[in-house]
Amino acid sequence: MLPLVLSYLPAQGKYVPPTIDDAHPPDIIPWMAEYGTGFGKQMVMIILSIILIWAFFGIAMRKPSLVPGRLQWIAESGYAFVRNGIGRDIIGEKHFRQWVPLLFAIFFFVLLNNLFGAIPVLQLPSFSHSGAAYAIAIIAYVIWIAVGLRRFGIRYLKLAVVPKGVPGWILPLLVPLEIISNFIVRPLTHSLRLMATMLAGHMIVLLAGSGAEYLITQTDSIVNAGLGVLVVIGSVALYFLELLIMVLQAFVFTLLTSLYIQGAIAANEL
Repeated sequence: MLPLVLSYLPAQGKYVPPTIDDAHPPDIIPWMAEYGTGFGKQMVMIILSIILIWAFFGIAMRKPSLVPGRLQWIAESGYAFVRNGIGRDIIGEKHFRQWVPLLFAIFFFVLLNNLFGAIPVLQLPSFSHSGAAYAIAIIAYVIWIAVGLRRFGIRYLKLAVVPKGVPGWILPLLVPLEIISNFIVRPLTHSLRLMATMLAGHMIVLLAGSGAEYLITQTDSIVNAGLGVLVVIGSVALYFLELLIMVLQAFVFTLLTSLYIQGAIAANEL
């Protein structure tokens, strides 16, 4: 992490901490520079993640055997975790099979793009950028809405906002809250939870690395240098904590997607 932050520090003088802009490199092709968008590092890594996932599982399962090798075992274990631990347990035995490919793709896509933030040189989780998080959350949003409409028709819109067994006198207050919760807050939190967690973790490690470098190399105090060494040691712990959070966020995002799909399938039972 330290080589990454050297460019954020002045050669001498006061410490200047890195900002969110420093965490997101300039676009490689800024085709809409006036709107702050273009083809950047995040897009490169998203494309790279698709290629890597396709290549890994393609190679691992190219010649499957009854006694799996190491790669086949990893691939099958990952598939079984998503299939059984998320798909079957959440959506249910009757309906989960058709959703396994989607959940499998979402989990490993989010996981790998998160883990990019822990890989030297790359060192940037793709979903720390709000655009990527919004895009994948919108895909999940459209899917579970479409599931409800296909299963129940336009009646789904009522089923989604009018819970069973609620007294009629409370519906004028409850229905607007359910509309806001299900159709506005849900997709926003689905995306922002992923983006904010990835950005916050990346910024914490970035601040720790830049602060340690400054204390060790830009000050003449032995005490400050010692503090810098302690910060480096602490940043190693933060690095592994960020790794754990990256995996958990991939799981949480996929889990919520399956919960929303299950809710759309069983809307008439809620």
